[in-house]
Parts: sequence; C-alpha cells; structure tokens
Amino acid sequence: MPNFVRLIVGFALLGGAVALFIFGFWPWGIVAILLGLIVLVTYFFNENMLLAQWFLRKDNMPKAKMFLDRITNYESQLIKVQHGYYNLLIGLIESRTAPMKSEKYFKTALSLGMQMDHNIALAKLSLAGIAMAKRNKREATMYLAEAKKADKGKLLADQIKQMKDQMGMMDKQQQVRYR
Repeated sequence: MPNFVRLIVGFALLGGAVALFIFGFWPWGIVAILLGLIVLVTYFFNENMLLAQWFLRKDNMPKAKMFLDRITNYESQLIKVQHGYYNLLIGLIESRTAPMKSEKYFKTALSLGMQMDHNIALAKLSLAGIAMAKRNKREATMYLAEAKKADKGKLLADQIKQMKDQMGMMDKQQQVRYR
C-alpha cells in the first residue's frame, strides 16, 4: 500500500473514531482509534522492513529476503529515512551469499544516510571486510577506523577487534609469502 494511502486511511479512521465518540459509541471509537494508530505507525515503520529485521535476527535469511522482496519500489513505498536501512538489509542478506556483490548496497546505504550510529558502523565494518577480501589493506583500515568512530555505544567493539586481528594475520601471511 503506498504511503499516501496509509495516511488517508489512518486519518479517516481517526476522524471516524472522533465521530463515534461524539455519537456515544465509545467501544467502537476505541477500536477505531487503535486501528487508525496502527495504520499511521505503518507509515513510519514499514511492516515488511520490521518483519525482515526480525527474521534477520532469527537468522532466517530466506524469509527475510521474502519480506524485503515484497517492497517492489522502495522509493515510493518507504519514507526517505528508511531508504538507507532498506539497502543495509539487502546488503546483509547478499553478504551471506555473494559478499562482493553486497558492497554496492552498503555504499548506497551510507550515501542515503542512516540515523543510528551503530548501523553506520555495521555498514562500514562490512565494507572493511569486503576490502580485506579484496586484499586492499588501506581501504580496510580506513573503514575500520570509521566504524570504530561511529560505534559510540561499543556494540561492535568485539567484531572490530577481531577484524583488526585478522588484518594483522593478513600482514603476516604476506610477509611469509614474500620471503
């Protein structure tokens, strides 16, 4: 359902609830307010995005991809704030199957912008892993530093430390290879 239709239906339900309260139908008015609020909340939080995030947390990638595939045109079905998160979720799913193809989604998510710092850190950490896979140490170091700066809540501190350790192992492997 397009966003403008959600707004129209939500406000119509709230207007109907006010009319029901005026005419004395309190129970139906309460039901109409609850339904109107649910419809209005789905304007800000798309249900397909919420379900995809939930299945990602449960590590059920096929179902998460199924719910993200229901969003056919994210620019019209999501509000502008959610565009970056949509690309982040697609990138996370793609990184399981084709890590090199997921790079464009992470870069698009960063360019579109995200409000939460730990999501920015997650995208940059993923880009650092991709750069390490490409043996591009300079880019990987840059993304790791940016991820560490963006991770203000220290939610990804362990993963950043592991990535730095792996980068050190990469240096040792290159030294052995050149001897």
